[in-house]
Amino acid sequence: MQLHNFDIDLFLRDYWQRKPLLIRNPWGSWRNPISPDELAGLACEDGVESRLISQTNEAIEAEHGPFPEARFGKLGKAPSTLLVQAVDIHVPEVAALIEPFRFIPNWRIDDVMVSYATDGGGVGAHFDHYDVFLVQGLGQRRWQIGQLCDEATQLLPHDDLRLLAEFHPTGEWLLEPGDILYVPPRVAHNGVAVGDECMTYSIGFRAPSRAELIGGWCDDRLAELADDDRYTDPGLAAQQNPGEITAEAITKLHALVTAKLADREAFARWFGTYNTTPKYPDMDWQPEAALGVDELRGLLGGGAPLLRNPASRFSFIRGEAGTVLLFVDGACFECAGEAGAFAQQLCSRDRVEVGLELAGSDAVMGLIAALFNQGSVAFED
Repeated sequence: MQLHNFDIDLFLRDYWQRKPLLIRNPWGSWRNPISPDELAGLACEDGVESRLISQTNEAIEAEHGPFPEARFGKLGKAPSTLLVQAVDIHVPEVAALIEPFRFIPNWRIDDVMVSYATDGGGVGAHFDHYDVFLVQGLGQRRWQIGQLCDEATQLLPHDDLRLLAEFHPTGEWLLEPGDILYVPPRVAHNGVAVGDECMTYSIGFRAPSRAELIGGWCDDRLAELADDDRYTDPGLAAQQNPGEITAEAITKLHALVTAKLADREAFARWFGTYNTTPKYPDMDWQPEAALGVDELRGLLGGGAPLLRNPASRFSFIRGEAGTVLLFVDGACFECAGEAGAFAQQLCSRDRVEVGLELAGSDAVMGLIAALFNQGSVAFED
């Protein structure tokens, strides 16, 4: 899939994280990748994150899945919306929706949430802290764009939903199948289904907060610190006032903390691992039996293409002297030479042909074996 007549450079310059943009069907030929029944089936499965939003005249109620199949037959005529998170890790056709948006770095991509709504259904006016492309799959949805929000914006009291107490629309569009609405972070928006059979694909992007980064990085550093790594002050001079914490002491204490936090190389390794950790780590994609390098060479010799697991996260960081740190599903692999070039290839494509020359490289085959045995790659058949 690809976007036609879409100027990526113009979008990144004028719209990304700046202002909303309506993109009328840029697909050429649009095909909805998952049916409403298939989506409802996913919402019934254990381990799949889903919510059902029901609207009445009095309130908006939220239920959390998994749901019994009979639940969907009891919805009645009131507007309702089914939301299923991370459908891309379960349905390859939905994962393919992410590919046209790879002009945004892999590490920023989160997942594809899919919603199905009956006439009048929606989740209410709200805002997000991340960028989102809203792709209309089936039916019609009326989207309204409103004010710029922040943490001080007043919300309605609700246990499950962050609904705006006030919403001031500044723009409105009716989306047809294949249309896309881009919404930057903190811009209020509200989508309402027009007619039944309304499906929307929300391609969301990760935006780690400063608090998340500091908390995670500090936790990582703490795990490596020894208890006897302590403040010392040999040559201490007597003070006029024992109650004073001197500037010299503060400088040494501050350095004791910041020296460990300022290690850029260690931070890069931590962030690559942290950022590629699977969203649902309890899901086990490992093969039933591990394969060795010789068995893998046999498969590659048979011409079997290598596929990335749609549920896996791949990123890399360039090191010194042409080395590459490859991060996959929270694991770090140090690669050089042919393995480094191959690692970069894996990060840019979801399907890689491994020729005989690469199959003869022990470093490349060792990397493929490790990724295959942790469930991050597989062979097409």
